[in-house]
Order: sequence, then C-alpha cells, then structure tokens
Amino acid sequence: MTVSDQFARYPSLRDKPVLITGGASGIGAAIVEEFALQGAKVAFLDVASGPAQELIRSLDGRVEHEPLFVQCDVTDIGALRSATDAAQARLGAVRVLVNNAANDDRHDFELVTPEYWDGRMNVNLRHHFFTIQALSPGMSSAGGGSVINMSSIAWMIPSTGIPAYVTAKAAIVGLTRAMAHELGPSNIRVNCVLPGAVLTERQRRLWWTPEYEAEIMNRQALKRSLFADDVARMVLFLAADDSWAITNQSFIVDGGWV
Repeated sequence: MTVSDQFARYPSLRDKPVLITGGASGIGAAIVEEFALQGAKVAFLDVASGPAQELIRSLDGRVEHEPLFVQCDVTDIGALRSATDAAQARLGAVRVLVNNAANDDRHDFELVTPEYWDGRMNVNLRHHFFTIQALSPGMSSAGGGSVINMSSIAWMIPSTGIPAYVTAKAAIVGLTRAMAHELGPSNIRVNCVLPGAVLTERQRRLWWTPEYEAEIMNRQALKRSLFADDVARMVLFLAADDSWAITNQSFIVDGGWV
C-alpha cells in the first residue's frame, strides 16, 4: 500500500494527531498507513501486537512520524480510556478519531446466547461511544475535529449468518447521527463510512471463495475487487479540512452494491 501521485494530498492532515482503533490489520492498517503517509501523527490501538509491530516496521523511513501503537482490548472500557490518555500524552489532543475496531465472526442466530450477544455489541459498537466520550473534550478544547465511525453495508443488503454484527453496524449509523448533533456546537464533525466487500487478508483467508467472488461481481456495479486503500481514502477526505462542511452523513464505499 502506497500513496500514489494520482491520489490527493491533504495539507491539513500534516502533523495532526489521529487515533485509530483496530489499526493493526485489514482496513484499519490501511487507514494507519494512509494517515502516516500524509504526515499525520498517528496512534493506533489493537490487541494484536505482532501485526502492529510489523506495520510499524513497514513504514520505517517512509513517514515523518512513526505511528504509536498502544496495545488495548477496546471491550475493556477502563483500558480504552487509559490507552486514549496515553496516546494524547504523546501526541497532543487527538483531532481525528477513526472508530474502526470490529469483529465479523459468523454466527447462527439460533445458537446466540445473551453472553455472546453482549460480546458482539462490546466489540462492534460500545467502544465507538466511549472512545468519542473520552476524546471529545480535548478535541473541543483544541478547536474541533473529525470523528469517522466505521459501519458496513452488511445491514443494508441485508446479510445473513451474522445478525449480531449486522445489528451493531446499523446502530453505528444511529450513533453517528446523534453524536453529530451533540458535538456540532464544539466544531466536531461526525460521519460514517460503510464499506462493502473488501478483499482483506482476513476475508481472503476465511470467506473469499470463487462462489463468493462471483456473487460480489454480480451485485456490484463496478466489476472489480475493492481493497482496504479504497476505504482509507474516503476516511482521509472526511478527516481533512476539505470536508469541513460535512457532518451527520454516511458514505458507502462498495463499488455500487447497494
């Protein structure tokens, strides 16, 4: 993944403190890389230390500011708050927050227990709210900022075999709209990005069969695979000052599936 001359550069992102949850792999790693290549000061949270360190090494010598990795389980709200404090102590007040951490494990609705359901809400939804709550005071004091919540088209298709995940991703759109109005007076914009079928390493390893790829190509208007960078570039735009008048909105990056 690299920033090509054919893609936009955003001067307003240079030296800006950015925090990304779930940034060690997949779409999150692409977002970390793209912000770092724009010259932003990036911190990212993840439970996976190995992939996080590998990502940092891959950026060595290519970026102005080495990304800061803070190991954190975002389902532990106390740990999440400590991690955001640690990031801000190093980088200053976070001006861009990307709530990306998620887990799309498949599950049979007939076998879902209350405990499993609560776990899916914790890993896919709850931390969005509490990360915003933790970072918005500093963001407000610094003059404002941008929050980008990562949802999914899964709830719009609709998908089967992942009802708890779909529910959480739909709720993120509602949370986005509520927080846009809560935080608008503080000059904080809140938007949502909904990726479609993105060919990440995890998708390739677990679910990307020839049959699934054929279904995607049949449903998408654009007959090509989507990659994590395609999503990351939308996030960059919503973080940059170029989108200063945009809030309370949801942006679909799916090749025209929905």
